[in-house]
Amino acid sequence: MIAILKYNAGNIRSVENALLRLGYSPVISDDAGVLASAEKVIIPGVGEASSAMRYLREKGLDRVICELRQPVLGICLGLQLLCRSSEEGDTACLGIFPAAVKRFPAEGIIPHMGWNTLHETLQDVYFVHSYYAEICSFTVQTCTYIVPFSAALRKDNFYALQYHPEKSGSTGAVILEQFLKQ
Repeated sequence: MIAILKYNAGNIRSVENALLRLGYSPVISDDAGVLASAEKVIIPGVGEASSAMRYLREKGLDRVICELRQPVLGICLGLQLLCRSSEEGDTACLGIFPAAVKRFPAEGIIPHMGWNTLHETLQDVYFVHSYYAEICSFTVQTCTYIVPFSAALRKDNFYALQYHPEKSGSTGAVILEQFLKQ
């Protein structure tokens, strides 16, 4: 079973539809038992860090997520919540990755929205975000918009993407499929 975390953030249906197109039937849940027993967990997200973390803490899901041993994928806000902290609402996050999440400098148009190229693979993927994770020792893909940032992070069983694979066409479908088949 593949679980999509329901946690006071948007974009859940886009991720669900992407998985359905790939032939998977995910379960959307905020139940700790469902998440713990899932083969894979996806933390999607379009939303605001402090309210999302508040919801996770109120439900005790902050501890559950950190204790998961199966593959976990954070997307967009999901990536940011897996980091140490966020400037958005001065929020303490889950701390899986040691990176801080910062707001893009005001020199550019915010949010960073649209297609951009990953430096390591030269793949074009779709972004929508006003905050970014700093580059750290767990960064596996980078991108630049105003400043260089972590486009993807990996540590043990935790994977995280700042971009939206569910909105990134065939490239995103391949990326999701690779996560789901591991």
